[in-house]
Amino acid sequence: MKPLRIVALMREELLPPPSIEGLSDDEVTAAPWKTEYDVVVTLQELGHRVRPLGVYDDLRPIRQAIARYRPNIAFNLLEEFGGFAAFDQNVVSYLELMRLPYTGCNPRGLLIARDKALTKKLLAFHRIRVPDFAVFRRGRQIRRPRRLRFPLFVKSVSEDASLGISRASLVADEDSLAARVAFVHEHAGSDAIAEEFIDGRELYVGVLGNARLDVFPVWELLFERKREEMPLIATAHAKWNLKYQKKWGVTSRAAKDLTPEMTRRIHQRCRRIYRILNLSGYARMDFRLAPDGALYFLEANPNPQLAYGEDFAESAELRGIPYDRLLQRILNLGLRWHAQRGGQAT
Repeated sequence: MKPLRIVALMREELLPPPSIEGLSDDEVTAAPWKTEYDVVVTLQELGHRVRPLGVYDDLRPIRQAIARYRPNIAFNLLEEFGGFAAFDQNVVSYLELMRLPYTGCNPRGLLIARDKALTKKLLAFHRIRVPDFAVFRRGRQIRRPRRLRFPLFVKSVSEDASLGISRASLVADEDSLAARVAFVHEHAGSDAIAEEFIDGRELYVGVLGNARLDVFPVWELLFERKREEMPLIATAHAKWNLKYQKKWGVTSRAAKDLTPEMTRRIHQRCRRIYRILNLSGYARMDFRLAPDGALYFLEANPNPQLAYGEDFAESAELRGIPYDRLLQRILNLGLRWHAQRGGQAT
């Protein structure tokens, strides 16, 4: 394996420390820079020369790094630009203009997947089951379509799913719907989407590839100490708050008791969705499996959380791809992607 010169793009405040000596396991696990640290250190252990680069709202540092360091590829760990999640595709477009290969999803796939309403419209056209939904634009009167039944789940139409998600996101009447939509408008600075809440199992599936796809084992989010009447919601606390996770027994693992037929259906659905949304590199697909066996697609997450020990890496490990090989495969996919040809089979 030939060593590569890699520029690792990440938010300025997530530049990892040079060493974690003296930090406890809990401190490292909860550190906001854990993904960046895991990726940089693992790539270095593979023999690559890695230069972490902090980026916020200025593209000049990227141009300067390309000119001075002449990297073979950018490992893209950015999930936003200038504080806006929807702008991440513009950074990738810039890398394409600079003719620099990059890891992860292409700009068109990012643009489509970031818009949850557009994603659902596209997939509904292709007869893939999604929850019924409506979009509430900023500056317009909040009117619920009669076909849209409570309870509803309200979130930003474009920001990451965990941003602003709490128990209050699940609404059961007109007043709480109006209040939550207003909250999203004000705090996320985006339009809001309200979708029918599907009670059931929350399933995640990792997908790796450009044209040829590798689908990982189905993963499931669990609240092992959840009260029976408590709805299963992947809130921001459930995803990032270690104290909350310990209180409710929040964990994830390979989904149990899925029939071979259901597993086949889920994997087949993931491949179709990945191609319909024009994704590349790697992504995570989120589903709800209702008690009656109906499978609902929730959203696609290109460039998902890549820390060691998190869902994507753990499911890859079960698939037989250890963490270092996973990162190397992501690098290889980036090197083989040709934007001008719409991708290349790998």
